[in-house]
Amino acid sequence: MNDRPAGAGDIGRAGVGGRPVRTGSADITTSTAVRYALVPVPRLSLAAVARRSGLHPDLIRRFVALGLVDAERDSAGRLVFDPTAPAVLARVQRLRAGLCLNYASIGLVLDLLDRISLLEAALRGRGTRSETPPWT
Repeated sequence: MNDRPAGAGDIGRAGVGGRPVRTGSADITTSTAVRYALVPVPRLSLAAVARRSGLHPDLIRRFVALGLVDAERDSAGRLVFDPTAPAVLARVQRLRAGLCLNYASIGLVLDLLDRISLLEAALRGRGTRSETPPWT
């Protein structure tokens, strides 16, 4: 239930600390490509995300457990976030305040909004438009 389409940027990204990410099949007998990031991907700590979003770190941990925001663990086991995490958290808070939804239903709404964005992008890519204006 993240704020980006499934599979977007997942292949070929370097892991935490610039470690290589293996791509290809899991079969050891086949050759797998190893890619290195040219530029390290900036990551935010839990404290930095909490400071930028204005939320308590425990609430952010709960959002991670619910799958509302993506996080990874660094080599020390601490949560690290993409630089877009504060924007995702702001979106969750807007849905919570504006629509009075519980956090489980916010995950469903975020998934539906992501699917709508993908469908609209596919329509724009084909150059076709429906007769009705977009609802957003």
